[in-house]
Amino acid sequence: MKEKYTSAFENGLIWFGAGVSIAEILTGTYFAPLGFGTGLLAILLGHVIGCTMFFLAGLIGGKTRKSSMETVKLSFGQKGSLLFAILNILQLAGWTAIMIYDSALAANGACPAGAWVWCLVIGGLIIVWILVGVTNLGKINIVAMTALFVLTLILCKVIFGHGSPVGTISDSISFGAAVELSVAMPLSWLPLISDYTRKADKPMRATAVSTVVYGLVSCWMYVIGMGAAIYTGESDIAQIMVKAGLGIAGLLIIILSTVTTTFLDAYSAGISSETVFPKINGKWVAVGATVFGIICAVIYPMDNIVDFLYLIGSVFAPMIAIQVADFFLLKQDSSKSAFNVPNLIVWAVGFILYRFLMGANLLIGSTLPDMAVTIFICAVLSKMRHYD
Repeated sequence: MKEKYTSAFENGLIWFGAGVSIAEILTGTYFAPLGFGTGLLAILLGHVIGCTMFFLAGLIGGKTRKSSMETVKLSFGQKGSLLFAILNILQLAGWTAIMIYDSALAANGACPAGAWVWCLVIGGLIIVWILVGVTNLGKINIVAMTALFVLTLILCKVIFGHGSPVGTISDSISFGAAVELSVAMPLSWLPLISDYTRKADKPMRATAVSTVVYGLVSCWMYVIGMGAAIYTGESDIAQIMVKAGLGIAGLLIIILSTVTTTFLDAYSAGISSETVFPKINGKWVAVGATVFGIICAVIYPMDNIVDFLYLIGSVFAPMIAIQVADFFLLKQDSSKSAFNVPNLIVWAVGFILYRFLMGANLLIGSTLPDMAVTIFICAVLSKMRHYD
């Protein structure tokens, strides 16, 4: 049977859905203490950094026709890549739970029925999306994305229609920390992007479209969150929708945005599991990850995701830096070896450096300097090995 490839348009729809996210709106509320102008600058700078890495990661998968975790083997070896596959599965399961939790709370605020009920409803819809499959979602995605686009425009009008800031914001955040929070969202998608670009009929175009669409929409969501906190005095999106009288429209925003985003997390958890266990059916692992997410969302409170975002950055920023260095600069392929020990050591150095840089509070955040240093170390070690 001939493999079905996706168009750049279909990839764009997928990443539009990924960008429209309650989690991104909520993260945007943290930028409010900077004020609109400075907060917007931090959002844009962070997304330029994060989306550049997003594009490069997607291009590796598109050019090699490999899934995200399969491309990791190019730099870390067959066995060495398992560490990142396992970490990726854990972060994706975590994201699935967080997204269901946040959206269930928001949906319950807009239409009280019990948060656990909304966990089941939203989780059930995510499972439907998984079973339909990414290559069969074309018409469904067009309808869903059109509805989301219109509803999000309405939400923008409600938030920014006030015209002037409301009240004072007592919390504080540094510019560097805000940049890093802006980098964190596109960075969290790095271990997923190749799962979709690998099936693109024109990889370069599909990757570029995915990056631009996701980057613009993600910035938009951050601005909505920041604007909500500045112009309405509210950081609870459900309350904004209730006060604005959005009713069913607000509920649709919450549910559709969560399903179209969280589907990608669960689906890629399944694909990553196939790297660890080649004989396993990734689709059913994705369903299992969603069920796990539903259970966690019902049982555990997950209100603050900032530390989770920083942990993702510290794991995957040095990982993609090494992949970029190997694929684009050094032209190295370690996929036939069990371990690439030097690269694993460099990754550990990059991980520690990232955690250290978080305390340094640099204006440009931690990701960019961490990746620059990691790429430099990779290049130096490669030269030393070839010299020997």
